[in-house]
Amino acid sequence: PPDPPPVGRPGWRRPLRRMPAALRRAGTLDGLAVAALAAGALFVATGLLPTADALATVGRTGPLLVFLVAVVVLAELTARAQVFDAVAVRIAILGRGRRWALFALLVTFATLTTIFLNLDTTAVLLTPVMLAVAARLGIVALPLAMTTVWLANTASLLLPVSNLTNLLAADRLGLPVAAFAGRMAAPQLVAVLATAACLWLLHWRRDAAARYPVPVPHRPADPVLFRVAAAACVLFVAGIVAGVTLAAVSVACAVVVLVAFAVRDRPAIGWSLLPWRLPVLVTGLFLIVETVGRHGLSSLLAALVGTDPGPAGIGLAAAVGAVLANLLNNLPAYVAGEAVVPAGHTDQLLGLLLGVNVGPLVLPWASLATLLWLERCRAAGLAVPWLRFLLTGLVTAVVVLATAVPALLLTAG
Repeated sequence: PPDPPPVGRPGWRRPLRRMPAALRRAGTLDGLAVAALAAGALFVATGLLPTADALATVGRTGPLLVFLVAVVVLAELTARAQVFDAVAVRIAILGRGRRWALFALLVTFATLTTIFLNLDTTAVLLTPVMLAVAARLGIVALPLAMTTVWLANTASLLLPVSNLTNLLAADRLGLPVAAFAGRMAAPQLVAVLATAACLWLLHWRRDAAARYPVPVPHRPADPVLFRVAAAACVLFVAGIVAGVTLAAVSVACAVVVLVAFAVRDRPAIGWSLLPWRLPVLVTGLFLIVETVGRHGLSSLLAALVGTDPGPAGIGLAAAVGAVLANLLNNLPAYVAGEAVVPAGHTDQLLGLLLGVNVGPLVLPWASLATLLWLERCRAAGLAVPWLRFLLTGLVTAVVVLATAVPALLLTAG
């Protein structure tokens, strides 16, 4: 059969020319990562950040970085084994040619993946599925890609495993899984519904009446690699559900697939599989935020967030968290904000958590999930129209915050 058409419309590369000059060059993310790490190293070398504090920061982020590298390698090889193609075709078959049904299926899939697996996993594993759906059906890829990245962030409120910030918050508050989910269920439901509405109005509505051809089931080129990669993904999910640490389960599953490819498709294995930008960037960001926090950021945040445990304080904490996540990154933003929320202000801390989880939709470095999504889009050749990304993300972030914060207030103690 002929190769599937490229993602997007025939002029799908044109949005690249509309990208801001600072992001247009191929090595921009590389430069940003190196610059962030260099700045962090400079702070340590000059004594602005004590070496002991820097080592403690690196120690806290180590398991996260191991997870990021391993899960990207797993996703790369799983995509080469055509597992994502098979899943994409199955989703398209279930939609029966109806765009609205395809939209509902993809929103549901992205939401459940984020809730039960983690937003970074959604960005890595689901983005190739979305892009494969677009390629197989010959439809515009951007709406499907935006469905992934927005829901990877806004659907990450319900469970501690859904977001690493949730794990930090649950540990700080001493909330078990059931209690945490009980507090976040209402804002999570509202956030997903608001995100779906924005996705439909801003990205899906234009071609809603069109139908797509229902494809035939996909047959992988190498059934053995296909089965091994699919089994590794299932084991990855099972490990997370069973409570195995993210770093351990991701490394184990990546090693299984690497061994299979070493036996059956050796050329697929190379240094290019390692996503070095992400761990370098994350380490640099944490060192920068740690330094800035010691030299004025904590005082500024304390003044901005305040000490009001009531509705105004909760809403203010959410707004500050969303803005800070877009400026820095949601993980260091939460860590910095958590440090200034008074002990015992559970609702205010949950407001901050809501803001850093659902707010980072505007700038590409606002969350690790968005950076992972961007890596997947670049690997698939999808050029993101950055002005549209920024504007629609801003609108959606405001809408989701404005609706999810009142839902959180309903569960406030």
